Order: sequence, then C-alpha cells, then structure tokens
Amino acid sequence: MATIRDVAKKANVSVATVSRVLNNDTTLSTSIETRQKVFAAAKELNYVKKKRTVSAPTCVIGILQWFSSKQEIEDNYYFLMRQGIEDYCSKNNINIVRTFKTDINYMEALNDVDGIICLGKFSKQEVENLRNLNSNIVFLDMIVENIEITSISLDFRQAVNDAVNYLYNLGHKDIGFLGGIEELEDGTVYPDKRLSAFENACDSKGINYKNYILQDKFTTASGYGMMKELIESEKVPSAIFAASDPIAIGAMRALQENGYKIPEDVSIIGFDNTELSGYTNPPLTTMSAPVYAMGIYGIQVINTMLHSKNNKLLSPMKIYMPCPIKIRNSCGKPQQ
Repeated sequence: MATIRDVAKKANVSVATVSRVLNNDTTLSTSIETRQKVFAAAKELNYVKKKRTVSAPTCVIGILQWFSSKQEIEDNYYFLMRQGIEDYCSKNNINIVRTFKTDINYMEALNDVDGIICLGKFSKQEVENLRNLNSNIVFLDMIVENIEITSISLDFRQAVNDAVNYLYNLGHKDIGFLGGIEELEDGTVYPDKRLSAFENACDSKGINYKNYILQDKFTTASGYGMMKELIESEKVPSAIFAASDPIAIGAMRALQENGYKIPEDVSIIGFDNTELSGYTNPPLTTMSAPVYAMGIYGIQVINTMLHSKNNKLLSPMKIYMPCPIKIRNSCGKPQQ
C-alpha cells in the first residue's frame, strides 16, 4: 500500500506539502500546478488516507458526472472540479455518493441523498428529471435555462474577449478558432459560448476569421488534425485561439512539424491553464479556468441550501466565474 512518502516522492514535493494539500489546508500557499501533481500522484499510486474517528456526517451529497471514469482520467478538467467538492466535503464531514451518467442505475444511486451536484452538460429533460428527484441541486460547467435552478459556469464571453483583445493589441488581424463539439444525451449539440464570443469579438474589431474556424473534439489529436487541415489548405492565420489547452497543444505540434515557428510565424493561445500548458515548447499562453474553485463554490451553495433556516428565501443564482489570462511565450507580434 502506498504511503504519503511515496506520493511526495512521485510528486517531487515534501511530505508536509502532500499532507496539507490532501487535507485541504486553506492556509497553504501553493500553485494549482503543485496541487494537481499531488492529486495525480495520489491517484496513480492508489493512495488512501488513514481513517480517523469522526462524528456522524452532517449530510450526504450526490455527485453526478457526465464524463465517464475513463474520460476523467484522460482529461483532468472535471477531476479537479470534483476534487474541489470532495476536499470541502472531507473538511466539513459531508458524505458523498459519486456516480457517472454512464452508470445504468445512476438515478437510483441519487435517490436518498440530501443534495445533488451535477458536473458537465445535461439535456433539458435530464435537468428536469434531476430537479424532480431533488430540489437541492446545482449544475456546474453549464448555465441552466430554468430560472429556478442554480448553476455555475465560466465567463466565456469575457475570457474570449480578453484573449482576442490580447492578440489584436499584439497586431494580429487574422485569427483562427479551433474548438470542440459536445453532444447531449438527446442528440442535440451543446452550443459552445466560446465560438459565439469569438465571432462577436472579431466582428467588433474587424478581424478576419471566417476562413479559419474548425470544430471537432476537445482533444490533443483533434487539435493536431484541425491545424493540419488549415496547413494543407494553405489557410494559416497569424494567430490561433484554441478552445482548450489539449486542442492548443495538438495544434502546436502540427505547426512545428510543418516548419512553423511559435510565436514568430503563428501565435497560439489556449483555454484551461492545465499543468501541462506550462511545459510545452514554448510555454502556452492560456486563459485560466478556476474549475477547482468552481467545485468548492458548488458544494458551498448546496451546503447553504441544506442548512438555511428558511430555504425558501434563497434565490436561485446564475454564477459566472472569471478566467484571467496567463501570459507565457506562445504569443508575439505578427511578422510584417
């Protein structure tokens, strides 16, 4: 069985740092990259914290994920969101029932919980079914149209506008968009707010973009393939906005394999600020998505719902979390 020292060695940090990260020590001042390394090392080594004698749990919260467990391993976006929820629950003595939408009986698993947090994208019918199951519910990473339901999402409009402004101020007048398509349970496509925000931002500044828009999946392979398509069609803009860091990293590889220098020939900016984005060549400029904090805010809202003296006075909220830019070395002024 793995020990805390094994996790510390794997993550290349001190034993004290591992202990404080895994115990959600709010006084610890460390980067999100370090926290991610600790969580990843603990998960890979199957580290289990020693059980302590605790009082009875205050409540039971259900976590429903639209990603499968396999997808969560491949993309830590939702893993970090869930980690924020679970760290808060551990500190506040809240029990968890975790289930995936790919589980056949996921609705049954949520029957007796006190509240539900839904991570990801859900169809209108799924939203209604879940709300009918439990009124103490919050949706993370999507804004639900129903005004009676609380949801928390990223502020894509402001983030994309900031990204386009950054490239425009560097002098770029031709900017491409590489994005992904997410399909809901009912077969409809979930609209990506990043694309509409990108088009509006470019239109407002007279930026040429219409010949450089491609969408596939939110993966590195898709980013590589979409960039190859632009290269082969000889439609390479001076800058690329990628809707996720994996897409951006795939696009960077395609550019470099075909003789393009970054940022001298093409600037590229991503979205997420994953740990890997700081270790690409060159390090990737990206928009920071505070998904760990989103998880914490989500469970705090549920906890407030459950422990408010008058739940009816709590108004549903639509929360948009800001995504500040992380400037590194993948963007520069375009060649004359």
